[in-house]
Amino acid sequence: MNKKVIIGIVVAIVLIGGWAISAYNGMVSSEEEATTAFANLQSTYQRRADLIPNLVETVKGYAAHEKETLEGVVAARSKATSVNIDPDNMTPEKMKQFQDAQGELSMALGRLIAIQENYPDLKANENFRDLQVQLEGTENRINEARNTYNKKVQDYNVMIRRFPNTLFAGMFGFEKMVKFEAEAGAEKAPQVKFN
Repeated sequence: MNKKVIIGIVVAIVLIGGWAISAYNGMVSSEEEATTAFANLQSTYQRRADLIPNLVETVKGYAAHEKETLEGVVAARSKATSVNIDPDNMTPEKMKQFQDAQGELSMALGRLIAIQENYPDLKANENFRDLQVQLEGTENRINEARNTYNKKVQDYNVMIRRFPNTLFAGMFGFEKMVKFEAEAGAEKAPQVKFN
């Protein structure tokens, strides 16, 4: 072989190797952004879970006979905080389990907040109002964190599925990540009834 062919082969190998390293590092960065976004989402869910005991205790003082609702919130909180997901080993089933537990907690909180209508003194309680405002703010943060996570997952999934990255993604173990989806029935407008 002559020198030009050897130099051409070496240059081609270096270029392909450089491109492979760049593609791999890009996929690692994108995956890390998505898993960090999920960790931030979990942190926001934890903030909500941390607020709940204070809210329950405040309501307990005013609505002692609403025991079933209070126990439901505590049970839903316990279930939601017991469902742990490892972002590196996430499956659609695990994501659904996580979403279902968080959805149950949201519904239980809704019932707890609705109790205030029956107790004017509770509605006027400063602690209750402050906790309610914090929970509303946390729900907004949860929504933003879900959207951020879904965007990062989309970026990552697009990166690993585009050619030629798809050649290396499978080889290096980069798999498609799961997004948050709307809860069943969320596409329907809620019905408002005044009794």
